[in-house]
Amino acid sequence: MKKITLLFLFVCTTILAQTEDEKQLRSIYDAALTDGMAYNWLDHLSNQIGGRLSGSVEAQQAVDYTKKELESLGIDRVYLQPVMVPKWVRGLPEYANILSEDGRSTNVPICALGGSVATSALGLKADVIEVKGIEELQDLGKDKIEGKIVFFNRPMNPKDIVTFTAYGGCVDQRYSGAAEAGKYGAVGVIVRSVNLRLDDYPHTGSMSYGDTPVKNRIPAAAISTNGAELLSTALKLNPKTKFFFKQNCKQYNDVQSYNVIGEIKGSTYPNEIIVVGGHLDSWDLGDGSHDDGAGVVQSMDVLRLIKASGYKPKRTIRAVLFMNEENGLRGGNKYAEVAKSKRENHIFALESDAGGFSPRGFSFDCSTENYEQINSWRNLFKPYLIHLFEKGGSGADVGPLKKDNIVLAGLRPDSQRYFDHHHAANDTFEHVNKRELELGAATMTSLVYLFDKYGIVSSKKIKG
Repeated sequence: MKKITLLFLFVCTTILAQTEDEKQLRSIYDAALTDGMAYNWLDHLSNQIGGRLSGSVEAQQAVDYTKKELESLGIDRVYLQPVMVPKWVRGLPEYANILSEDGRSTNVPICALGGSVATSALGLKADVIEVKGIEELQDLGKDKIEGKIVFFNRPMNPKDIVTFTAYGGCVDQRYSGAAEAGKYGAVGVIVRSVNLRLDDYPHTGSMSYGDTPVKNRIPAAAISTNGAELLSTALKLNPKTKFFFKQNCKQYNDVQSYNVIGEIKGSTYPNEIIVVGGHLDSWDLGDGSHDDGAGVVQSMDVLRLIKASGYKPKRTIRAVLFMNEENGLRGGNKYAEVAKSKRENHIFALESDAGGFSPRGFSFDCSTENYEQINSWRNLFKPYLIHLFEKGGSGADVGPLKKDNIVLAGLRPDSQRYFDHHHAANDTFEHVNKRELELGAATMTSLVYLFDKYGIVSSKKIKG
């Protein structure tokens, strides 16, 4: 009889807890969809400040603006965390032509890759050799590559439903293509934009020369997907087709910037820290609305929604707006370095860096025991069409926090349109849907609420 009574009490307690959580999530979504601030904040970041390239005036303006807005929320603490960041400047707009053997010239859209060196003041003109990937360079050898421009033309795989998988399948040619082609005597590289659709927008992004001496570095640029198709066709018709491009970019010494941090102090376990964040910097071609203005304002709204709801968090909840994710990850590394030096106990970190599209769920980097607890919350999200809970992956900025037993997570919106805008001039405010952005903020807040209420499954609990 006693066992039956205890079982009954346990079931009742569980049902009451679920009902309470359902009400809290409903309250969060209602508030985000009727009184959200994320869209207004993004409007200012995008249209009043614009692209926020690391080390730029605009990046500093974004630091000042978001700090002021976080302070206006009346939360417990807002502060700046200094971090040294690279300063690369694009300079005058890039220019490129496909040059046929009979003297005809066809202009194509290009943009310098982030971190690239410039061409000479007169530009660079050379024969072109087309490859589908870095692995082909060794097969071709120096004899066929030396003195030429290497044209990397491997497209994203349209068969991959998860577009980030398709991105990962070809981004190496953007990141390492110049370093590898230079080893075989190439004088420059042109890389097909990492984009699933055919359009006239070149997509920039970070690249690295590795340990290549400065004097041996060659210029690297992205070409639009339409331009890549045209160049490939021209080369098939006449392998003697030449390419000309001119770019004026320059790398300066590192400059000081900041991570922007706001927090609500925990009432019961203030030393257990929950982080939610996005990266404040962006590329300079558009205004960085999807990458990653959306993640920044959603993270800010998590704090606002929690405070406005009257919910008193047990644990310290911290929004971190990271600087320099795009071309260095300095902000994420600095935050983790300081956290380690202070011996801070981070239990959960959630990042939004996949655009402001409709949320579909989360990915988690965590133990099996913690994933089982997370799965027990799945039904709470189903009314909001959040179905994706998968193990594996989180976010670049929160990754350096990884240690035993911490739970890292990434918001996973619908990704089908993301790479249409990623690192391109059309990553702009009008391509962000207000309702989708607000749903993402509510979804993040709901997960933060659950981790705050229930904590994580610690190794001590598992062993006990």
